[in-house]
Amino acid sequence: MVETVKYGATGRRKTSVARVNLKPGTGQIRINKLPFEQYFCNEIDRVVILEPMNITNTINKFDLDVKITGGGTTGQAGAMRLALARALSVCDPENKKLLKKGELLSRDPRMKERKKPGQKGARKKFQWVKR
Repeated sequence: MVETVKYGATGRRKTSVARVNLKPGTGQIRINKLPFEQYFCNEIDRVVILEPMNITNTINKFDLDVKITGGGTTGQAGAMRLALARALSVCDPENKKLLKKGELLSRDPRMKERKKPGQKGARKKFQWVKR
């Protein structure tokens, strides 16, 4: 039995976590056991996710098996993009240069700010009353 080479990576964005397994194939993408187009209905999210593959010209060269948890669709798309970029950089050192130049290997640190005690929200405060 011949074992194929697999590359794995993890990406995070907001509260979403994506684990990507990359193996040589025909370009099939499965997310949580669903087809890519069915899981991400929004075209913008699909474009964001496939950006690392477009930069490295590997669109139909790898099969992706992805597990995504937490957050909403936009956060999940960002997490998957980072995980995919990391997996592509592991499989070929030339890809790492292209992805780093395209700023796809850095994690987006923006998170939801927590609510502060004695306030209405993260930034909003209760109205001040003089008397």
